[in-house]
Amino acid sequence: MEESHRHYGLRRKLVNVLKTKGISDPGVLEAIGKVPRHAFLDKAFIETAYEDRAFPIGEGQTISHPYTVAYQTQLLEIRKGDRVLEIGTGSGYQAAVLAEMGAQVYSIERIKKLYDHTKPILKSLNYKKIMCFYGDGFLGLPDLAPFDKIIITAAAPEIPEDILRQLKIGGIIIIPYGEGEKQLMLKITRKGDFQFEQETLDTFSFVPMLKGTKEKAIKK
Repeated sequence: MEESHRHYGLRRKLVNVLKTKGISDPGVLEAIGKVPRHAFLDKAFIETAYEDRAFPIGEGQTISHPYTVAYQTQLLEIRKGDRVLEIGTGSGYQAAVLAEMGAQVYSIERIKKLYDHTKPILKSLNYKKIMCFYGDGFLGLPDLAPFDKIIITAAAPEIPEDILRQLKIGGIIIIPYGEGEKQLMLKITRKGDFQFEQETLDTFSFVPMLKGTKEKAIKK
């Protein structure tokens, strides 16, 4: 991957922008400052990769604003060694930020073409703490549960019960909830076997979370 002093400078500038928008977790800011966001985008966007903007990545999906990634990550309260389930691998950028913070990431993507595209990128960047899976995000990864933290990177029309069951007691789920153009960010903490505490936060806009898988592999 091509890196330059300019990329480092652009990431420092992005970190400063995120600070002005309220991101204060030093671990999150450090990770944003390290992850080469341009590596997850088409070369057409390389000059604007470090702007606080979303970009298309194909299949009707987007790479989220860096602020959105930082906001969700900050809410997760990541600790080194946390086992994190990510629903919606997408470009891989969110997973990379979590891995930079020392999390072991288990990321699931329902669109085969994106899965086939993103997995090699993460491998080429040497993110050994990220394991990618192709499957239905609504089902999670029950064989690998429980998880310390769970992050959902698409707008969920409902809170999947299968996902709730895969969270450790004391663990946190961050989920954009609702249908339509805008969703509410929820922070759900598991307090007991059948006890969950929910906090409603800011409004965001995500692509919808869909059930099942979409099999359209890249032709090689």
